Amino acid sequence: MQSSEQPLQRSRAIVEQLKRSQIYQDYEQAFRDATGLPINLRPIESFDLPFHGDPMENPFCSLLAKTNHTCAACLQLQKKVEEESGLEPKTLKCFAGLCDSAVPIRVGENLVAFLQTGQVLLHKPSHEQFAKTTRQLLKFGTDTDLKKLEEAFFQSRVLNKRQYESILRLLTIFAQHLSSLSNQLAVKEENAESPMIARARTVITERHAEDLSLEEVAKSVNTSAFYFCKMFKKATGLTFTDYLARVRVEKVKNLLLNPHKRISEAAFEAGFQSLSQFNRVFRRIAGEAPTTYRERLHGTTAAG
Repeated sequence: MQSSEQPLQRSRAIVEQLKRSQIYQDYEQAFRDATGLPINLRPIESFDLPFHGDPMENPFCSLLAKTNHTCAACLQLQKKVEEESGLEPKTLKCFAGLCDSAVPIRVGENLVAFLQTGQVLLHKPSHEQFAKTTRQLLKFGTDTDLKKLEEAFFQSRVLNKRQYESILRLLTIFAQHLSSLSNQLAVKEENAESPMIARARTVITERHAEDLSLEEVAKSVNTSAFYFCKMFKKATGLTFTDYLARVRVEKVKNLLLNPHKRISEAAFEAGFQSLSQFNRVFRRIAGEAPTTYRERLHGTTAAG
């Protein structure tokens, strides 16, 4: 478990730091202004809809994001994009013919994040193509306003292949800059984080499924609870309770990738002591109820 979760946590930490950097914020704004396309910097194994809520989100995709089955299809596409873009940028088309692309960011041999853009057509939308998309939506059982969906589909951004390849080339160059910056941040973090905090993170990762207290973790790193609480918040930006809750929520999300795993089982397996506590914490951290997350993920009614 530890070996699989540590790269994930490292990726999230690096992405959070990069997003706070001035170079990323400047580039993100310039990219949006120049291309009119959405852009997202996301951690590895983060299979959420990457552009949902983005000001540049394709209106067609925005409408589809509100339906479970099409949402599941988009999430599956994100997973496939990630699996196939470990070394080079990868572009895939969804069932509606829209392109999504992921550009990997690496530190040494390690894949740490992705720059993503897309939701564009590489040819003008046609009524024939929309009819084909409609047939697929009906197979999904999607309940949506087809007239409104058609209007949104024909508003999709259209680029020719050369234009889109140039945009991906810009992202690739920027990904190289971010790789260098990530390496600097990783070295800085490694040098800055005390052995006490590093050990505490390890203890939390290894024992998050237990009824773990701040006092126990403080004792495991040979310090008082008061001092540990103060130093942990300073190093991570989170209280011990919030950090532990986030580790547990991410564990639940990973467990729910299994469509046969019950939500209640995942909650207790991750270390939550009651379902009421779990539901409250999950909603606060994930921004939605666990049942809603499960339905989005698999396009089915969640198992309790």
